[in-house]
Amino acid sequence: MGQSASTTTAVQNHIHHSRSKSRSTGVISPMKENEDSEDVIDVFEVGEFDYSSNIPDECVASIFQSLSSGDRKRCSLVCRRWFRIEGQSRHRLSLNAQSDLASVIPSIFSRFDSVTKLALKCDRRSTSIGDDALVLISQGCRNLTRLKLRTCREITDAGIEAFAKNCTGLKKLSCGLCSFGAKGMNAVLDNCSSLEELSVKRLRGITDGAAAEPIGPGIAAASLGVICLKELYNGQCFGPLIIGSKNLRTLKLFRCSGDWDRLLEAIADQVSEVVEVHLERLQVSDIGLAALSKCSNLEILHLVKTPECTNFGLVAVAEHCKLLRKLHIDGWKTNRISDEGLISVAKHCPNLQELVLIGVNPTRASLEKLAANCLNLERLALCGSDTVGDPELSCIAAKCIALRKLCIKSCPVSDQGMEALASGCPNLVKVKVKKCRLVTSEAADRLRTTRGSLAVNLDANEPEIPDASTSDCVANEVGQENRQMASQVGGSANIALSNTGRSNSFKARLGLITGRNLMACTFRRWSSFGGSFSSRNN
Repeated sequence: MGQSASTTTAVQNHIHHSRSKSRSTGVISPMKENEDSEDVIDVFEVGEFDYSSNIPDECVASIFQSLSSGDRKRCSLVCRRWFRIEGQSRHRLSLNAQSDLASVIPSIFSRFDSVTKLALKCDRRSTSIGDDALVLISQGCRNLTRLKLRTCREITDAGIEAFAKNCTGLKKLSCGLCSFGAKGMNAVLDNCSSLEELSVKRLRGITDGAAAEPIGPGIAAASLGVICLKELYNGQCFGPLIIGSKNLRTLKLFRCSGDWDRLLEAIADQVSEVVEVHLERLQVSDIGLAALSKCSNLEILHLVKTPECTNFGLVAVAEHCKLLRKLHIDGWKTNRISDEGLISVAKHCPNLQELVLIGVNPTRASLEKLAANCLNLERLALCGSDTVGDPELSCIAAKCIALRKLCIKSCPVSDQGMEALASGCPNLVKVKVKKCRLVTSEAADRLRTTRGSLAVNLDANEPEIPDASTSDCVANEVGQENRQMASQVGGSANIALSNTGRSNSFKARLGLITGRNLMACTFRRWSSFGGSFSSRNN
């Protein structure tokens, strides 16, 4: 017994000694099994039997994959075998792409030789890696399927072209605040035949004006299913790619300058499989919406601050897109979309499951039609609506039988409307009320008491924001860009990025208005409200 205790103490002291040495050294340093290293010390060499030696490498790798990034790093320091297995089983990597990363790239990818998802991010105030480093990465990651580039301003068209030729199996590319242009993007489209998702934000190398070089379609157009363009001066140069992507299912256009009606007409004529469209702060009118109505398979439509879109365009979409199940409208208080458009949606879109109205003023007339005809309506958000008061809330409570989640923000409802919810909407599980000054905490407590299983979130005292259309009732699935490669390695490979504000000059060029963007944060905080609207039926 005494001998066992003494052995255990020796092992603990040895582990503590090895950890003390490893604190000042990054774990990204490569290590061959026949070399000595102060970072990785076999704790079993002190006489304790290594019971893990009977576990196959594949099982150990599976265990590592269920651990957090920090725990994986610590496990890699236990012994040389675990160090090797941890490196070979890591598929996601996120690196700080500052210029000094170039010197350790061979070491990193000799150890992490199975990486398929890579994020390279650089701080805006730092110098990023250049073409030579990107080429080295492409040579060490030929199995790469996902790449995210952020603020890598030293990478040029030549670097992207060399990368694309080495990583032809790329399936997802996301780039933002980079300096390469149309030539580099075309190189990707010409070499990566399996590309499925493309997200581009502020690509600085695209030439301004009508002389901008067209992008696409390339061989990637046959496989592309998702295209997302954000804050581009000449986003329309991606027109050949969008039109040529015959299997395109999701198109997202955010704050891109220029008139988009004509391009939407061309898209609708040649791309028939689109099911999801996001239009935010675009110069698009009813002409563009009428064109989109030709996409009969459309299921998800977001219209965010597009002031030239009216009831006429929405009616056209409703009449021809009868599979519509998610509709988000930020009317920006222009009052150009109202009961007429919503009644048409209620009449022609019986599959509607999710409706978000921000800065739109529906009345009881349209709400009753929606409740009567859209029997699958489960998620409803009404934000900044002057016409949604107690009678309208009572109508919702009485008529919306399938409703499960309800968000009311900055609307003239009171305790009387909350009391109507106590006996209505039998399937309701979550209610969120924000900035409704006439609703008291006592009414919320009574509702909780009456319906014990109902989650009620009341925030009536939050100060108003100047932008009346601002709302964070619910979380937008845009995000799909969404998925972050969170696994990181230590030392110089760790990410420590700070968020900086959008440049004033860019806002001026696009005519943006300062203040919060309502739809950008629409559905963003459903996590605190019990989950995302989009987690089901998506």
